[in-house]
Amino acid sequence: MAKIAFIGLGNMGGPMAANLVKGQHQVTAFDLSASALDTAVEKGAKKAASAAEAVKGAEIVVTMLPAGKHVRAVYENDVLPNAAKGTLLIDCSTIDVDSARHVGELASKAGLEMVDAPVSGGVGGATAGTLTFMVGGTDGAFAKAQPVLEKMGKNIVHTGAPGSGQAAKICNNMILGITMIGVAEGFLLGKRLGLDVQKLFNIVSTSSGSCWAVNNYLPLPGPVPTSPANRDYQAGFTADNMLKDLKLAQQAAQTSGASTPMGAEAAQLFNMFVNAGGGAKDFSGIIKMLEGK
Repeated sequence: MAKIAFIGLGNMGGPMAANLVKGQHQVTAFDLSASALDTAVEKGAKKAASAAEAVKGAEIVVTMLPAGKHVRAVYENDVLPNAAKGTLLIDCSTIDVDSARHVGELASKAGLEMVDAPVSGGVGGATAGTLTFMVGGTDGAFAKAQPVLEKMGKNIVHTGAPGSGQAAKICNNMILGITMIGVAEGFLLGKRLGLDVQKLFNIVSTSSGSCWAVNNYLPLPGPVPTSPANRDYQAGFTADNMLKDLKLAQQAAQTSGASTPMGAEAAQLFNMFVNAGGGAKDFSGIIKMLEGK
């Protein structure tokens, strides 16, 4: 059993913290949202009055925060000044690569080991404990983080040096955003041409058009019972979050000199969807915009 501070108890962080409690760890939690913190306490976590208080006495600190600016602020103001020597730092937020590397360098200067470990799998994966973790950090830091991450996920991949976890995450989600738009367009075209959705799914899911967005997250109701399309696009992964990740990918593409025209187009389309009020919906709900609804 380890003493773990968990900071950031949103849609993803809350279930992740709960799974650490189930894994017999002693979790002290903090979030600016009183209701999120109360839910974590109901799941077995101990309440902290602040992020700094949560960190004091912890052997491991896990953070799940909205953006790079939040990660920088929490680590600079709360985590690093209060973490004891030997504390392992795990940031599961999805942020820009520069911020991840910046915080990692600060941790190293403070004599602390840190990994960036963004996740894939959505709220369902966070709840079920089946997330994929993309982990950037030294071999030693990864070895220490892996047993903790295994309480929250099923696929733990060491991607390389610090910051590489964030790089892998934004590449993955850029592919997903582009693919979802392609799947939506293909199935909408099929409907306009008079094809039955189930029959088209049976063909595409077993032929060259097969992909995760088709087989697990089809944006039309019916063929995939677990798809958000069957519950009015209640979010497993919001359009707001997809747009955030696509913007991070474009930022990285610009700084690295990579050509990502489809990623840029996907970012523009999701920006339109969010501006039209779809931000809180599941990202697969972009099919409604493409359909003209």
